[in-house]
Amino acid sequence: MAATTAFAGNKGEKDRSDCFISLELATSGGINLSLKSKVKSLYGESIVALCKDILKFFGVEHAIISIEDKGALPFVIAARLEAALKKVIRTEKEYLPAMLTESQNTTEKERHRFTRLYLPGNTPSLMINAGIHKPNAVILDLEDAVAVDKKNEARFLVRNALRALDFMGAERMVRINQLPAGLNDLDYIIPHHVNVVLVPKCESAHQIHEVNNQILAIQTRLNVKTSVWLMPIIESALGVMHAFEIAKAANNVVAVAIGLEDYTVDLGVQRTAPGTESLFARSMVVNACKAAGIQPIDSVFSDVGDMDALKENVLQSKALGFEGMGCIHPRQINVIHENFAPNAEEIDKAKKILHAFDEATKKGLGVVSLGTKMIDAPVVKRAQRTIDLAVSMGKLSKKWKEDYKSEEQI
Repeated sequence: MAATTAFAGNKGEKDRSDCFISLELATSGGINLSLKSKVKSLYGESIVALCKDILKFFGVEHAIISIEDKGALPFVIAARLEAALKKVIRTEKEYLPAMLTESQNTTEKERHRFTRLYLPGNTPSLMINAGIHKPNAVILDLEDAVAVDKKNEARFLVRNALRALDFMGAERMVRINQLPAGLNDLDYIIPHHVNVVLVPKCESAHQIHEVNNQILAIQTRLNVKTSVWLMPIIESALGVMHAFEIAKAANNVVAVAIGLEDYTVDLGVQRTAPGTESLFARSMVVNACKAAGIQPIDSVFSDVGDMDALKENVLQSKALGFEGMGCIHPRQINVIHENFAPNAEEIDKAKKILHAFDEATKKGLGVVSLGTKMIDAPVVKRAQRTIDLAVSMGKLSKKWKEDYKSEEQI
């Protein structure tokens, strides 16, 4: 048999917590493995043992392997070696790391999604401690953040990260590739308790049905059933015009996001700070989501160094009706959380509305008023959402009603 060589991983100067593997199948000589690593004296034996276990698992008896390690964790090494192996052998077997318990990997349809931190799907160093920054969600990105020739390797890494990493309560999202290629990504994430699948460049309800059909086929084949939510991303003029159709395409669609970089390219215009070129599209997405009863999510803000401009962008986003946005750097998270959260004036107004409603209900009044303004059911509902949000974010005590009465007496 002619020797076959394959490569996987990264070995650039900045590629921390990763490794680069060269693998050549041989016809004799057993396993010849060389390891270059700064932590070889501490972890060399365990790295070699892991690699030999993987080779044995896949039935490889003769190979020449070279590993350049830069502090890769076991789940990364396993992903890189499996990716290299599957370039030269044909097998359906998977070498899977231990899986976090299912209870750690389920989320509800109704939850805050103010911030979603994008993490390139082929860069393990950015994944490992992402939860420390406390985003509402992390996005392991298989699409734009991964070079074309690295997409297959990234699938193995993202799969292993879903199984091995604790994101500290952040919702676990994966952005698949644009359909139809993205349908192939689902085999690597659906069995491993992904919470939300992001469907990029979505332009029709049919694409949502395609994704759901593939998810169902995978779950049926493996006899697993976990809730998988979908978040379509609208990034074109056609997608904008089909926003409501997309938003109500399926019961597991929890939100629709808008991607303004691709949208403005589709329009043939420049994206600007005031955002007048995208106002129509953003308003369409917000109205479609509100009509469908799901969350509208705004685009990322690309200037990671300008926190003042980010704040203004968030306040504008909130004023339009959005309920969150994407992040491309951890430093954006706190600014977005703080400015999407209810402010003191909004909280005080909501308190007064709910108090007036309670008092009118106790008196059996059919009409509720606050000052000169009438209060109807939608206003009360909106006030309750503001209070619930303020409580959940620690801006208001759960005993706010008792505190409010005490303030009144004073």
